Amino acid sequence: MIPVCRLEELPEGASVRMDVEPPIAVFHADGELYAIDDTCTHQDASLSEGYLEGCLVECPLHEASFDLRTGRPTCLPARRPVRTHRVTVDDGVIHVHRSDEENAAA
Repeated sequence: MIPVCRLEELPEGASVRMDVEPPIAVFHADGELYAIDDTCTHQDASLSEGYLEGCLVECPLHEASFDLRTGRPTCLPARRPVRTHRVTVDDGVIHVHRSDEENAAA
C-alpha cells in the first residue's frame, strides 16, 4: 500500500504521478479515484499528462485513449491495456494497492 496524497489535494478532474517503478498515475474522475500504470503502452508517454474526459484518459503523444476503470485502450494506436491498481482512502489519505502486491498476497 502506497500513500499518495490527501484527498483534498487531488481535485475532481486532476491527476498525480507517483514516481515509483513503474510509475503510477492516480486520477480523480467522475467522483471516483482510479490508478493505472502511468506509461502509455503504445509509446513511452506519461498518461498523467494526458487529457481526461469522464473515465477516459487520452495519451498526450499520439491520442491513444484508455478506460481508467479497466485499463483497456479504447482506440488506436494503443492495442495493449495498462495495468490498473486498487485505490482506497483511509483517514483522508489516498492509498494505491499495487496489482503485483495484491497478487503476491493472494
